[in-house]
Amino acid sequence: NSCSLSAGNAAVVKPSELSECSSLLLRALLPRYLDKDLYPVITGGVSETQELLRLRFDHVFFTGSGSVGKIVMEAAARHLTPVTLELGGKSPCYIDKNCDIRVACRRITWGKFVNCGQTCIAPDFILCEPCIQGRVVECLRLTLLEFYGADPKCSPDYGRIINTHHFNRVMGLMEGYTPVIGGQSDASQRYIAPTVLKDVPPHSRLMQEEIFGPLLPIVAVSDMEDAIRFINEREKPLALYIFCSDKKAAKKMIEETSSGGVVVNDVMMHYTLSSLPFGGVGKSDSKCFIYVFFLRCIFSWGQCRAVLT
Repeated sequence: NSCSLSAGNAAVVKPSELSECSSLLLRALLPRYLDKDLYPVITGGVSETQELLRLRFDHVFFTGSGSVGKIVMEAAARHLTPVTLELGGKSPCYIDKNCDIRVACRRITWGKFVNCGQTCIAPDFILCEPCIQGRVVECLRLTLLEFYGADPKCSPDYGRIINTHHFNRVMGLMEGYTPVIGGQSDASQRYIAPTVLKDVPPHSRLMQEEIFGPLLPIVAVSDMEDAIRFINEREKPLALYIFCSDKKAAKKMIEETSSGGVVVNDVMMHYTLSSLPFGGVGKSDSKCFIYVFFLRCIFSWGQCRAVLT
């Protein structure tokens, strides 16, 4: 984490074994620019991570899934080591019927399908009223055609799922649905087309776990009050995206929900601003971070939330 380095701390860097090429590149490049004894890069899988977790650190910073986050926190507790967890969650997009639906769909399409949906703050699903669902689907279709062409498999801008395990997991989430857009796949390339599904039941498996892939479910809600109720009945999300032209209505949704961050009329932009904190709440994260906010929140009981309007 750049915050700890800029504050003069030594750090043991353990990149994910799932992103093997990035890990090897990091191990090759970091010693060229930083003292290899102060900033060692440890590669490997579960056994190497378990060995590291047996050591006594001053602070542990972990990015990954909630299930592994629990293991990290349990191991750190043996030494009473403070922990920062950057996890994930199901980040909803609410599209109000009176907003610019075309612009909303362009921004959601970018945020959802960049890196093939494999980003922690990617929009996870859309909430909208049934009367605009057809237009939302059509705007998503036209935007996907513009971004990735008639065959996204051939697009140099469209990615692949990181490994076979996660390819099978994402494909399993799609079972039983007939996509209104996409749905094609190729296991040999770990390719899953940008896929949109509508009229998804709120209690389906697809709506119970973070998708972390290129599937975009649309769930019908009767109005904003219903959307707020839907969000509050579930785990607190890492991010909430509100597309709404009414500032009072957007303010109402912000005040009546809880999430790590909020962006109004865009997605993911709060992460790009160094002047704002970034982090989650509840199961999506344990602290907020980014520059001065990281240092403040490590030593504070308070929870700060970024709101970008």
